[in-house]
Amino acid sequence: MNIDKGFLEETETIDYNEPIIQEKVNELKQISRSQQDYIKNAYRFVRDNIPHSWDIRSEIVSRRASEVLINGTGICWTKSCLLAALLRANGIPSGISYQYLTRADEVESEGYIIHALNTAFISELNKWIRLDARGNKENVHADFSLEEGKLAFPVRSQLHEIDYRDNHTDLDEQLIYILQESKNILEVTADFTMNSANPVLS
Repeated sequence: MNIDKGFLEETETIDYNEPIIQEKVNELKQISRSQQDYIKNAYRFVRDNIPHSWDIRSEIVSRRASEVLINGTGICWTKSCLLAALLRANGIPSGISYQYLTRADEVESEGYIIHALNTAFISELNKWIRLDARGNKENVHADFSLEEGKLAFPVRSQLHEIDYRDNHTDLDEQLIYILQESKNILEVTADFTMNSANPVLS
């Protein structure tokens, strides 16, 4: 399978050459026995050790991967940038995928959000997998899987939710702009559908 080199490149939001990212990459390498083990360890580090800002009611705005590590928190958009950075820095292609979800659990009245998660290419298996490092909590049980993605949120078509199953080389420009303009991450909204022009994962 030919992989777009963009899935390995550094970007403004996936800034893996920053020393703090490189330090964490070296730590993860030391505890990993294989590429798949490294992917699992990097995923679980971001999922379990970087709390989602909304879960801890933190107003801090982390705008890129390195800031997520420095601040110790981020929302799914930038937690996905951090995981992509940790993978790309070790030569593992990684991208970002999106879901369009309702804010409330059972109704559409509170509007929708854009949820970001990751893709990772497993060279030994010649396949892409999906990983959701949002962070687990009550009723959210995402995990590492080489088969069908064990994601944080099942999409409910009856509420007009969408799983784009797309694969992007960087965080969407609309989301980057929202983060740049935000002073309080708890006030961030993104009530629009994505324009997915990137390859769809099969």
